[in-house]
Amino acid sequence: MKNRQLLLMLVLVNGIFAQDTIMPLWPKNKIPNHVKSTEKEIHEQNGILRISKVQEPTIDVYLPSKQNATGEAVIIFPGGGYGILAYDWEGTDIAKFLNSKGIAGIVVKYRLPSDVSQTNKKYVPLIDAQRAIRLVRNKADKFNIKSDKIGIIGFSAGGHLASTLGTHFNEKVYELVDTVDNESARPDFMALGYPVISFGPDTHSGSKKNLIGENVSLELDDYFSNEKQVTAQTPPTFLVHATDDTVVPVENSLLFYKALKEKGVSATMHIYPKGGHGFGLGLHDEHLKNWGDRMVDWIISLR
Repeated sequence: MKNRQLLLMLVLVNGIFAQDTIMPLWPKNKIPNHVKSTEKEIHEQNGILRISKVQEPTIDVYLPSKQNATGEAVIIFPGGGYGILAYDWEGTDIAKFLNSKGIAGIVVKYRLPSDVSQTNKKYVPLIDAQRAIRLVRNKADKFNIKSDKIGIIGFSAGGHLASTLGTHFNEKVYELVDTVDNESARPDFMALGYPVISFGPDTHSGSKKNLIGENVSLELDDYFSNEKQVTAQTPPTFLVHATDDTVVPVENSLLFYKALKEKGVSATMHIYPKGGHGFGLGLHDEHLKNWGDRMVDWIISLR
């Protein structure tokens, strides 16, 4: 009996240290562009944890031990075509990998565009992304991180959201809610995994349709075609993609890299011949499995 109790205590302690805290992004009843509705959040576990119809966005904070902490943090935006969040595959698994390198990993459960529970849905993911980095920066001391070493990473449609944040961080897309919103929303660095970048010919049509709809104006297309929004203030960027990606063509990363180069922004790109789409950490592929280490090497190079 005592052994079983000890085992239970160890499991609970390990759980506490593996996942430090889940925090709401917004104060209660102050979520911008939110409309009360009968829509309910859905969690489905079928190999990958898929979350949809997010109503109350959060950050899920994973911290390394203080002895191993580098002071850097990466805010993580899982992908899913702006229809679901591949929450463990492109979220918590990434956070745990970063923890193994001494880097804080913070997963954002951001709202997905909804005609039922939101107004002006096309800006809602960006609203949550801006708030997430401001909240993390505001809690830097609590999380044992440096406020000027906070980066972001996004995968697929989450890569579109990350690149939207990286190019639209100065834009006012919601009214100030509290003192957290006085913090800067600019990432210090940005990593993009097989990202949707453009809403032009090479886009992922599902992501575009879910975010802004069909038959929209050229102006709106351009606004969310982030290769057209790069400036000299866009943060240093790491890109990873596979040439044989038939879901989000590799041209998305190539377009963004070209735009960064033209604006004099430091950029690193790793293009693999094979890997398809949605490879996550790529641990089962002999060639892809080290891309995460290459990213960490790049983060170290920025110090």
